[in-house]
Amino acid sequence: MQTSVQDDKSWTVASAKARLSEVIERAQSAPQTITRNGRPSVVVVSAEEWQRKTARKGTLAEFLMESPLRAADLDLERQRDEPRDLPL
Repeated sequence: MQTSVQDDKSWTVASAKARLSEVIERAQSAPQTITRNGRPSVVVVSAEEWQRKTARKGTLAEFLMESPLRAADLDLERQRDEPRDLPL
């Protein structure tokens, strides 16, 4: 039989529904995993953690300029294939 709270960071769907306030409270300090059919389904994190993980860290141009592949001798020539016919 599966317990309602598998450990201090993992919950079944039923136990998470029944104790949502506790899931939210615990998510303030550590991600909480909700399982469905015994397998991890979703992770609940604090809004602060979500913002930190999803914040943009510079522009695409900066990312490409800092790439270790920038100095690599890559052949990036564009293919000049004819366009293909698509059915209407």
